Amino acid sequence: MTTYWCERAWLPDGIAEAVRIEIADGRIVSVTANAPKTGSVLNGLTLPGFANGHSHAFHRALRGRTHHERGTFWTWRERMYSLAARLDPESYYRLARGVYAEMVLAGYTSVAEFHYLHHGPGGKPYASPNAMGDALRQAARDAGIRMTLLDTCYLAGGIGVPPDEVQQRFSDGSAEKWAERVALLKEDDLFRVGGAIHSVRAVPEYELPKVDNAVPEDRPLHIHLSEQRAENEQCEAAYRWTPTGLLWDYGVLGERLTAVHATHLTEQDVKWLGESRSGACFCPTTERDLGDGIGPARSLLDAGARLGVGSDSNAVVDAFEETRALELDDRLASEERGRFTAEELLAAGTEHISAGWPETGTLAAGAGADLVTVATDTVRTAGIEPSGVLFAAAAADVRTVVVAGREVVRDGAHVLIERPETLLAKEIEALWQF
Repeated sequence: MTTYWCERAWLPDGIAEAVRIEIADGRIVSVTANAPKTGSVLNGLTLPGFANGHSHAFHRALRGRTHHERGTFWTWRERMYSLAARLDPESYYRLARGVYAEMVLAGYTSVAEFHYLHHGPGGKPYASPNAMGDALRQAARDAGIRMTLLDTCYLAGGIGVPPDEVQQRFSDGSAEKWAERVALLKEDDLFRVGGAIHSVRAVPEYELPKVDNAVPEDRPLHIHLSEQRAENEQCEAAYRWTPTGLLWDYGVLGERLTAVHATHLTEQDVKWLGESRSGACFCPTTERDLGDGIGPARSLLDAGARLGVGSDSNAVVDAFEETRALELDDRLASEERGRFTAEELLAAGTEHISAGWPETGTLAAGAGADLVTVATDTVRTAGIEPSGVLFAAAAADVRTVVVAGREVVRDGAHVLIERPETLLAKEIEALWQF
């Protein structure tokens, strides 16, 4: 049994003081407010671990390297493809260790990795068909973060367009062959396997239900949805449906589906996603970086959809910045304040259901033992109301992170990987040397 005494903790019914949390076998056994000080003391405010609902780990190597030209999402994508062509299982493992360590330091305790870089150059499978996915699994384990590998079906370079040379590394040729490869992946205590449809651009309509049916019902299914207006235009021209409408028509919408971005939606799209109780994962820092636009977060929540957030391209890795951006970006779009309550924002930031860990995300008996403690005496957080932490804190204010009962960050430093920043600098520089 491990015992933590929290100066303050954000419990399901609100923020409490002097909270004792007892943990055993990776689960919270008991939570008691106004308790005497015993066990390991966590000063500041302790929250449930944050969920990173959408990540492309290798995009981290693009940070600070795509600002020289104005460009568009599509020109940025060419730079991303250039990076993808440079990776192999060994270099991807080394890079991802640093990326996932950065995530834990920022307060994330689970990550849904949207993984489509499957094969070697020219689409040639590795001797071990899941070598790239296994590299990510091991990197996440080394960094101490829960991972759901959203193994992604990616079959086309656009609607009716075959994959180009780089995209051949993403493609298994058919949904059936994709499912056969994914079935070889084995889960463990910190690693689960879900699935993803890259987009309606990359998976032909007749393959959509095949991917849906291949993913076990108790595992998540994600899709990039309406991130760009051009995607909507191409889909409507080819299928006479919006991307959301196409998923509705094929019966893919549902509680285990998460629409990533969901930026350019019609009122009917919002209704379909809400009525089906689908999830919507917003990635505000990436959507800003790429100039995607601002999605209808408040409307989706009101319609019945679940909301979560993700770091996506990892241009920024900061659970607090990603979470508060739901409110701040919606203010810009609506020209109103107070779009979400602090409780609604916390629920979105700790929404582990879409990330494949539904037992996690609350400080309550029986929940997965994931905790994040934030200092409330830094230059950013000094003087705030405790419930204002989501608006004031940053990744640099994280002091302690516990994942499945294991302390992974202590006093703001990663316990398992020494100096992740040095690791990242070395690996990213090496990738761009040739």
